[in-house]
Amino acid sequence: MATTWTVKALTEWTTKFLAGKGVETPLKESRTLMAFVLACKPIDVVARSEEEPTDDEKARYRELIKRRVDGWPTAYLTGRRDFYMLSFEVNPAVLIPRPDTETLVVAALDALKGVATPRILDLGTGSGCVAVSLAHTLKTAGVTAVDISPDALDTARRNAAAHAVADRIVFLQGDLFAPLPPAASFDAVVSNPPYIAPSEFAGLAVEVRDHEPRVALDGGPDGLAFYRRIAADAPTVLRPGGTLLVEIGSTQADAVMDLFRAAGLTHVALTRDGSALPRVVSARRA
Repeated sequence: MATTWTVKALTEWTTKFLAGKGVETPLKESRTLMAFVLACKPIDVVARSEEEPTDDEKARYRELIKRRVDGWPTAYLTGRRDFYMLSFEVNPAVLIPRPDTETLVVAALDALKGVATPRILDLGTGSGCVAVSLAHTLKTAGVTAVDISPDALDTARRNAAAHAVADRIVFLQGDLFAPLPPAASFDAVVSNPPYIAPSEFAGLAVEVRDHEPRVALDGGPDGLAFYRRIAADAPTVLRPGGTLLVEIGSTQADAVMDLFRAAGLTHVALTRDGSALPRVVSARRA
């Protein structure tokens, strides 16, 4: 008897197939790609389990699965990634937002408690996920978002517009602090900078190594190049009592904390992510 390729049958087969190819979250990804093909939410895939997709939908699903197995990240295939309760456009010009980076947003919100009209600088904004999330949560905040990539900034602008915060975010193209106007000052400087050392690239997952933008990953010879520059220049734009917060790789906490102390910053602290790994280093300007 021929198999009837319902939504349930397709996603179950695909889940096993992706698992066999080493995909870490095969069930989630099979449903996410099916939802994209059916133009529905992933949760609705279960409710529509007995439907049989059209031949065109099945062909599109097969092509997506092929590209996923070839190494393309699911987020690039669908063009979306959820982050901090919002949905963001993503594409190969920007790093795909990770749940770990939500730790940076939460830490920044905690640091800005009591600041009536916070001014925030986001260095290396990429998709704008951090800048937009902060502006969306802090209704009186003004954010400056900087990125060296014009394509990334275009993506961030579209995300800001989609979440109705574009009027409170200024986007600047350039290298870290370079495009800031004279006398710019902020209550918080946040960044998820590139922090992968060249020696580590071979060990990255193929979807990261071969598809995400190298400019958003390469942290220089030891992975700390951007932290050195941020630590050196952040005190010049932070207001007294302002906070610097950066995401780090899980082995970089001690080195980054030492850089912040050497720059004269105080209250140097470490925040761990949901997996209890070191994730955010923060410090204040005296």
